[in-house]
Amino acid sequence: MAGGFHEVRFPMRLSLSTSGGPERRVDITSLSNGREARNARWRNSRRRYDAGSGIRSVGDLYDVLAFFEARSGALYGFRFRDPLDHRSGPPGAAITAFDQEIGTGDGETRTFALRKTYGDAGGEWRRRIEKPVAGTVLVGIGGAQAEAGVACDAATGIVTFETAPAAGVRVTAGFEFDVPVRFDIDRIEVNLEAFNAGRIPAIPLVEVLP
Repeated sequence: MAGGFHEVRFPMRLSLSTSGGPERRVDITSLSNGREARNARWRNSRRRYDAGSGIRSVGDLYDVLAFFEARSGALYGFRFRDPLDHRSGPPGAAITAFDQEIGTGDGETRTFALRKTYGDAGGEWRRRIEKPVAGTVLVGIGGAQAEAGVACDAATGIVTFETAPAAGVRVTAGFEFDVPVRFDIDRIEVNLEAFNAGRIPAIPLVEVLP
């Protein structure tokens, strides 16, 4: 049976206390002159989380077990809310239609993919956002918020205009988003005696890359 993706979110109250974040793979070779040669193995980062760190009660543990069974373990991906990085702007800032630039009009293109840029004076990385939260996406065109004639697919993060933006016009967006992940284990081992003694089971999640 082939795997797929379920458009459901991991329980919110549990995700708020999880640990984890982005991972990158870099090959580092020490040279004879004391310098290093560094080469990126991955073009993009990949996020990993431990859902076990958010479990506080037997009820929480049961909810994770039920969610695991509904996903057939690692077979189906699902949505996960990163407790720190889940909106187009910084934590606590109000979402606006001008938070992120997602493209420039050419008079023909009607579809644009949501993206979030992380950058400073030394460089930047543009992250594709495929799982925006429905109802949170605001779109700007030419410095004004678009009120009609535009829609966003919450399952893909693709913004579609009824009429293509004119050439040279900046297209921007603001949004909340989830991370597409799957369980990175084949079983959940429950020991209630150990759990009651304060030992929380590790429940790793890994980002599903496009």
